[in-house]
Amino acid sequence: MEIFLIIIAVVIFIIAATGLKIVQPWQKGLIERLGRYQRTVDSGLTLIIPFIERIVKVDIREQVVDIPPQAVITKDNVVVEVDAVVYYEVTDPVKVTYNVANFWMAVTKLAQTNLRNLVGDMALDESLTSRETINTQLRQILDDATDKWGVKVSRVELQKIDPPKDVTEAMHRQMKAERERRAMILEAEGKKRSAILEAEGIKEAAILKAEGDAEAIKKVAEAEKFQKLTVAKGEAQAIDTVYKAIHDGDPTNDLIAIKYLEALEKVANGQATKIFMPMEAAGVLGSIAGIGELFKEKEDNK
Repeated sequence: MEIFLIIIAVVIFIIAATGLKIVQPWQKGLIERLGRYQRTVDSGLTLIIPFIERIVKVDIREQVVDIPPQAVITKDNVVVEVDAVVYYEVTDPVKVTYNVANFWMAVTKLAQTNLRNLVGDMALDESLTSRETINTQLRQILDDATDKWGVKVSRVELQKIDPPKDVTEAMHRQMKAERERRAMILEAEGKKRSAILEAEGIKEAAILKAEGDAEAIKKVAEAEKFQKLTVAKGEAQAIDTVYKAIHDGDPTNDLIAIKYLEALEKVANGQATKIFMPMEAAGVLGSIAGIGELFKEKEDNK
């Protein structure tokens, strides 16, 4: 009897132990009773009724789905190979468990289909330079489609867009030619700029030289003008002094006549063959005749 009781106790303990379930911190537990959903439990130790209830554990951590590479025809009829990765997290463990049979397969096919549509609406060059646009649009499409599955798509990243080998080689040649063209343009612009700067330098130097010469000529002219004014002023002062001295000395006609003869003597002493007499010479000659009469009277008196 005691052995029977021990066996019963062990069986009861084993059955009770099967009802103890541990839910990890990154999980949610869905309790089902006879195939019907009952409640959701958080992490920790949970007790269920053995053989009547069961627990379904759902991982709520962010997951990643690798979208297999696929061939896509672009708008300009170029076949490219495209693959991507999708990051998602479960927001409603009930929906992700009961609303979709195989979430991984569903999101993979959905991503492949929409990726083909997005890349197919673009030309090759546009698709190669619009990764961020494709990522954003595909994430929005997947997020809207998976909302009823209790999943939030956090981001989508294109891993590669590989065109055919011959197209890649043609693109490399095109890029090389474009770089060479830009280099030649930059070199030509550099030479042009250098020539312009050199011409502007020569022009500015010529302008500065001309301005310097003009300033020098101006200063020389001002100096000559000042010198002439100074000489003229000196001569005027000298003439004025002589004029005053003559008038202050009250010279007689006889003295003026003698000075006039002395001046004529100096004029006649030159190499000139002709002497032009001023119109006032008649009056002066009259004075000379008077001087001659004066000397003659003095000799008769002797």
